[in-house]
Amino acid sequence: MSTAPNLLYSDVENDLRASVRDLLTDSCEPSALLARVESTEPYDAKLWRTLGAELGLAGLHVPEELGGQGASARETALVLEELGRSVAPVPYLGSAVLATTALLGADTAAEPVAELLRRLASGETTGALAVPLSAVPGAAFPSSVTAAGDGTLRGTVSTVADASAADVLVVPATGPDGPALYTVDTTAAGVTVDEAVPLDLTRRIADVTFTDAPAQRLAGSARDALDRALLTGAGLLASEQLGVAQWCLDETVAYVRGRYQFGRPVGSFQALKHRIADVWLELVAARAAARYAADALAADSDDTGVAVAVAQSYCAPVAVHAAEECVQLHGGIGMTWEHPAHLYLKRAKADEIALGTPGRHRDVLGGLVDLPA
Repeated sequence: MSTAPNLLYSDVENDLRASVRDLLTDSCEPSALLARVESTEPYDAKLWRTLGAELGLAGLHVPEELGGQGASARETALVLEELGRSVAPVPYLGSAVLATTALLGADTAAEPVAELLRRLASGETTGALAVPLSAVPGAAFPSSVTAAGDGTLRGTVSTVADASAADVLVVPATGPDGPALYTVDTTAAGVTVDEAVPLDLTRRIADVTFTDAPAQRLAGSARDALDRALLTGAGLLASEQLGVAQWCLDETVAYVRGRYQFGRPVGSFQALKHRIADVWLELVAARAAARYAADALAADSDDTGVAVAVAQSYCAPVAVHAAEECVQLHGGIGMTWEHPAHLYLKRAKADEIALGTPGRHRDVLGGLVDLPA
């Protein structure tokens, strides 16, 4: 019999939240963030080193014997929630979630896998999982990259999240022995990483091309490892979407309280109260869904598939709605480049198609709970 899910934040999780939020408050001030996304260095390398190496968050859910912190998906979800609140320009999703989880699903007793996990967990190395950002859990194994008998890779993968910040890529490819995971250094001969124009300026995407690129094959079931990585990524992405929605609501409430028209704060007008109340109600439900998904992933529950499908199908549109209301209720200033609201709207819209659209997750949910289309 499975135990009831615990959706509350523990004392340890609250302490972790406080540490991460303090750091992000100091490092992700909106004006600095806006300047960074227009620069030639859109990722904050110093912040990523602090998060990954100094705070140990790059290997939060990696077992201690593999160099990580031995925590769970619940703690990783909490970090993503705070990163969503600040739309921090760091490759946490690509490296600490997707690439790391894929490696954890491989044969960790094999030294190449264990050694790379230690480097990722320590923050020494940044990774990325070479699949499109729109990749869906449970889909067919990717066929865009093939492996030759000599271990070299050929093919192209488009819109890979955080690839431009990665030192190493974890690549699903089909070779003579069938599907497998391979690792490739981004600086190796035959590897080209071309950054694409992103909608979300704080999470970059790139098209990766392999032309007889030297690679190392990893032991273990590639299909299971890849599917687990995508399922974990989708489930934890709901917490990032929760953080985006929370910031949008908090910022909007603060603005309408201080903005006056006709001698009254605009937040006192009933029409605006109703719109904000609608976002708050959606946010409460989104928090429950995101926390349930994180708890199910942490416990490796039999209900994980349902929990992730519910979380993604619900949290993604909530984040978009909260960001849209944030832009609109800020009036003229909300439409400007100088206000960070547009960064949150772009992150919410990009997240809505990442790792499966809400409609795709609803289709999956229907099959899991035996509801006809």
